[in-house]
Amino acid sequence: MAPIDRFIIEFDTALRSVVGGAHAHRSIPGADKSSTTFLDAKEREHAAGLMRVNHVGEVCAQALYQSQKLVARNPEIRQMLKHSAHEEMDHLAWCETRLQELGSHTSYLNPIWYAGSFVIGLVAGLAGDRWSLGFVAETEKQVENHLESHLEKLPAEDERSRAIVDQMRIDEIEHGQAAISAGGAVLPEPIQKLMQAMSKVMTSTAYKI
Repeated sequence: MAPIDRFIIEFDTALRSVVGGAHAHRSIPGADKSSTTFLDAKEREHAAGLMRVNHVGEVCAQALYQSQKLVARNPEIRQMLKHSAHEEMDHLAWCETRLQELGSHTSYLNPIWYAGSFVIGLVAGLAGDRWSLGFVAETEKQVENHLESHLEKLPAEDERSRAIVDQMRIDEIEHGQAAISAGGAVLPEPIQKLMQAMSKVMTSTAYKI
């Protein structure tokens, strides 16, 4: 593929991540479940806040994978990152669709989330494939924990959101395991703590904005 073609594809991915319009390659989980019939206004608002946080997580994931692909040394690792990003795009589309069903919106700060994550991914990638993969593994582990907490927080009646989050959780586990199997390093504890702190700032802000 010519460089200009790759640039167009990556730019389109970035644009869809930030402004919306992502396309899923897999059917949305929970499509056979009720949309909002059993949710009152407060429950819809709460579910929308959680799904907006999940959507922001996928915006960040696209930025991270895109930047890390750019500087990956090993073609096999680059292909693995591409595959994971492909599945993360499904998550992005699913969350966006669910937010529309809940009568809500994606985060107004998506351009900031994307730009910041792209820079972080670039730094991790430049540190070398081993550390880049370690960063992926730690990120996916934290996302897995975060999604598990959302399964506890989502209204029990919101079966559609719960189905989406559960499938996302399964995929994130696989992505993290793939990164470890490919040789990902265990990140130093201070970096893990810093990532957790940054995640808390993002989730608390995205829930509202």
